[in-house]
Amino acid sequence: MAAFYVVVLGNFGSIYHSFVEYVSFIALLGSLFVASGAILIDIDKKGTPLLNVVFLFIGSLIANVIGTTGASMLMIRPFMRVNRGRIKAYHVIFFIFTVSNVGGALTPIGDPPLFMGFLRGIPFFWIITHIWYIWLVTLALILAIFFTIDTINARKEAATSVEHSGTIQFTGLKSLVWLAIIIGSIFLDPNVIPGFPDLKHYGIPLGIREFIMFGICYLAYKTADKKALEGNDFNFHPILEVAFLFVGIFLTMVPALELIAHEAKVYGDQLTPGLFYFGTGSLSAVLDNTPTYLNFLTAALGKYSMDATNPSHILMFIDCPETLKYVVAISAGAVFFGAMTYIGNGPNFMVKSISDQNGLKMPSFFGYVVKYALPILLPIFILVWALFFMIPPGDYALIKADCPKIYEMWKGVAPVVSDTLSTIH
Repeated sequence: MAAFYVVVLGNFGSIYHSFVEYVSFIALLGSLFVASGAILIDIDKKGTPLLNVVFLFIGSLIANVIGTTGASMLMIRPFMRVNRGRIKAYHVIFFIFTVSNVGGALTPIGDPPLFMGFLRGIPFFWIITHIWYIWLVTLALILAIFFTIDTINARKEAATSVEHSGTIQFTGLKSLVWLAIIIGSIFLDPNVIPGFPDLKHYGIPLGIREFIMFGICYLAYKTADKKALEGNDFNFHPILEVAFLFVGIFLTMVPALELIAHEAKVYGDQLTPGLFYFGTGSLSAVLDNTPTYLNFLTAALGKYSMDATNPSHILMFIDCPETLKYVVAISAGAVFFGAMTYIGNGPNFMVKSISDQNGLKMPSFFGYVVKYALPILLPIFILVWALFFMIPPGDYALIKADCPKIYEMWKGVAPVVSDTLSTIH
């Protein structure tokens, strides 16, 4: 597909931008994978249904501080150790549902698409103030189902005489410094810090943050506590699997994303927040959710003749009660639906790979979707839509009354929707 775009269509730009996004994606995932893998958390407790629910909830909160990738790599191994002797595939699958995906919906750090919204001008704490109740309901429903399943299975298990001290030990905490540097480097962007050096002016497509992240990959591994690496059975196989898998996804997703931009111009007035929720979500499940988020954000503003690359337009859009619901729907869809497949979000496949390496047989790609995602997640996501997003398009009369500037732009200017693939830079 990439060759077709370059050779036949002569469209090198879209493929080039997609590849640059891929490099940025791997820089972030790779650095978080190494830094988190060098921290050993040893919890000497018996894995009970209640403890597991608490574990998954705490992991979901942590995902908003160090990202879903960082939280997944930090928490998956201790989660499996706590449940040693009773762990089954569903434990890891619900870990993916919560810590690796839904949990990270509260802050721009939690998931890459939300960070791109932050770069476009959405204030850092805007998302948590507008989505926390949706996040809480969604997470509570998932954890309630998990608790029920885990309780039923726990009752079937034979009693053991193994004693647990109840202690929690940490090894390799010095790697928290590397995690902090990685998270801090995310904000090293000219769009966040005015005047910050932009390497594109020197013909370099990547930002300074990507070079920092690649450097930390090396330094974090070289300075890691060897006992922590051994305790975590650390190796590079999971991140290499993700790197090889996602290079294909990034290079073949361009046509689908360009189709979104085209159809949004044609049917913009008919698109409701619910359609944006399901549209962003369904494509985020099979493509990278960052460009999907950006293209739907562009389409949402384009409905009202606004430009998604203009921070003042973004601020007007999210301050208007009739239009901000589109951004909430897009944000929820991009983050939540990443749990629908192994490729919906970067950490998913890494968690699966770590589980496979530890001898836990995980379901196949289609087994995951058919046995778990469709019967468990899809009904929850439909319920979330019914509760929060089954609402009509923005009412132009209300927009005229409450948001006159948006109304004037919509009334006097042709819709603005970019034909080009939105990129991370």
